[in-house]
Amino acid sequence: MNEVKKVQVEFESRPRFMQLIFVDINGSPKGMEIPASRYEEAVRDGIAFDGSSIPGFQGIEDSDLILKADPSTHADVPWDGISRVYGYIYKDETLYSADSRGILKSLMEELAEKGLIPYVGPEPEFYFFKKNGTWELKIPDAGGYFDLINLDKARIIKREIAHYMPYFGLTPEVLHHEVGAGQHEIDFRFDNALKTADNIISFKYITRAVAEMNGLHATFMPKPIFGMPGNGMHLHLSLWEGEKNLFEGKEKLSETALYFIGGILKHAKALAAVTNPTVNSYKRLVPGYEAPIYISWGYKNRSALVRVPAFKGKGARVEFRCPDPSANPYLALTAVIRAGLDGIHNEIEPFGYVEENVYKMDAKRREELGIENLPSSLGEALKELKKDSVIKKALAGAYENFIKYKKKEWKSYLRYLQERELPEDTKKVTEWELERYFYI
Repeated sequence: MNEVKKVQVEFESRPRFMQLIFVDINGSPKGMEIPASRYEEAVRDGIAFDGSSIPGFQGIEDSDLILKADPSTHADVPWDGISRVYGYIYKDETLYSADSRGILKSLMEELAEKGLIPYVGPEPEFYFFKKNGTWELKIPDAGGYFDLINLDKARIIKREIAHYMPYFGLTPEVLHHEVGAGQHEIDFRFDNALKTADNIISFKYITRAVAEMNGLHATFMPKPIFGMPGNGMHLHLSLWEGEKNLFEGKEKLSETALYFIGGILKHAKALAAVTNPTVNSYKRLVPGYEAPIYISWGYKNRSALVRVPAFKGKGARVEFRCPDPSANPYLALTAVIRAGLDGIHNEIEPFGYVEENVYKMDAKRREELGIENLPSSLGEALKELKKDSVIKKALAGAYENFIKYKKKEWKSYLRYLQERELPEDTKKVTEWELERYFYI
């Protein structure tokens, strides 16, 4: 092949367009495409866009924003012939205060100055549904937890997702069928909090795209079907100083880790608004489905809100079990880490220690152990958030936008219930929820 033809082939095989991606208040990817020739400009100067109609941004006063590409997140999309890169939003040459990725970046930089790095490993669950043009959510298999072969009809699709994950910087570790029919989980390697938040967005993107290519819908909606297990996103957290895991103790967890747990437990009610930010989230947080509803902690106890998994050496970590994949991962990780850091700073002792099954306890026993309830609705969680100065401060410039947007969401749902004379505490999954959350 002569040199002219070689250069031409290389040019034609190279992506000619690039997606610049950020997320809205819900954590849903938004963005625009530019010719690949503008990539250097996108990194250096940024690309202007109108943010006034983005969910959770403030309005017309924030219409003139700049999205600057973060070259560390560049990836080629192998099935689409384009490139993709995440970015930070700027306003008047400074980081936009409501940019959730920028908020998490600021936390990472603050901790880096102290020599600290928070690491997070997520476990996002999802369902595959057959596309049939209605809300009759037909599932593609009848499998259950860890089922194989004939009961796991999606095993080939999960392998396809895992095949694509390294293209986006994710390292798949375990693929398995979850408890619900048509429900699945693919775990990927932990990383620093900012990289993990990026990875969560990428994982959802890959999963949905591969499902679409196979004639299915993938949904991360917390509770798509009443009476079936919900989709959680357990978070495994640790805090490192250089090569030292600060959560590692001689036999169990370190004092630092226990204080970190204490901070999460203290702020758990307010955290719920951020880690479980939809009306549908609270249809998952009900007894009988291994989704925690009581503020407690324990070693190996899967009914507790915070669990300490078995570990060896530097594998010490804590598992926060109430978050779900509808959360904006940048805001959720920021809020959870800030809560834990507050526990360390103020030496907050963890309360509600239990190794018994909390679901089988009566109210008197839970009271004796100091175990309280998580909020039972989005409305209740928002009230708790408004009272918690630490979590409000953690959300920085996104707080007012978040409260305003979520209050509007809650009121819209209440109107729907009133119009149909349905009780506010219904645990049935409504058409309003399916229309709002199934695809986002």
